[in-house]
Amino acid sequence: MKNLVFDIGGTAIKYGICENDKLLQVNEIPTHASMGGRHVMDTLAGLIRSIMEKTKCDAIGISTAGQVDASKGSIIYANSNLPDYTGTRIRQELENTFRLPVMVENDVNSAAIGEAIYGAGQEYPDFLCLTYGTGIGGAIIHDKQIYHGSSFSAGEFGAIVTHGTAKAFGSDFFDGCYERYASTTALVNSVSAHDPSLDNGKKIFERIDDEEIRAIVDCWINEILFGLTSLIHIFNPSCVILGGGIMVQPYIIEQINSKIGQSIMPSFAHVKIKTAALGNTAGLLGANHLASQYKNKSDGK
Repeated sequence: MKNLVFDIGGTAIKYGICENDKLLQVNEIPTHASMGGRHVMDTLAGLIRSIMEKTKCDAIGISTAGQVDASKGSIIYANSNLPDYTGTRIRQELENTFRLPVMVENDVNSAAIGEAIYGAGQEYPDFLCLTYGTGIGGAIIHDKQIYHGSSFSAGEFGAIVTHGTAKAFGSDFFDGCYERYASTTALVNSVSAHDPSLDNGKKIFERIDDEEIRAIVDCWINEILFGLTSLIHIFNPSCVILGGGIMVQPYIIEQINSKIGQSIMPSFAHVKIKTAALGNTAGLLGANHLASQYKNKSDGK
């Protein structure tokens, strides 16, 4: 099966062709998210049209930012970074235009399915996946399928309250919440307050041997552990997969694995904490798998 796959983020749209579950090539263009949902859809349609003039595809898989109703292929909610995207009926519009099956899924869910089928989660039928970046995204995989919840919004792990005294009800949703303290943004804010030249994760970890920098990083890793401890005790997973660009740093996973046993009950100690294996192709590969599933279902297979 040959599928056309897209990963729509706030900064870039990645796209490529998957043939027999192999990602043949990946291209990237700017999203220009501030221009809104209509611009994103017009860009998407232009890319599909251009590719389909050169090659025949069986289905289209789309991984996208925002909360997605995967049963309808529409956007339930997107924040102000992607204006006028909420309510966009991606599947309906693209299927009407191109007469191909179109599967649409949230980006973190797509990445988690990518890891489940092709990456770090292959040996685990059930696991949690968290991504650390500007915020914290999450996904729940059960029996190799995405658990969506009652309104396709399950996995908003960044909204777990980890600092109750900082939670003021009726204010910002994320006051006192996990992503305010454990995201990559939180780390960069903490370190750059000490040294403004250290304004991204790569620069920070180049200075990890500096005792003052390492102390700040260790405090941030503890914040990661606060959230993981709660999630492990709630879900009792066999594995937790951690993704996001910052997680390529070995120091983080080493520290998490050395400390997690001290914060969870013995009956949960079998849990494996692993880094994601597929990098920035996870969403595309997940979209490919979901598109193939949807195509087969549409064909009655």
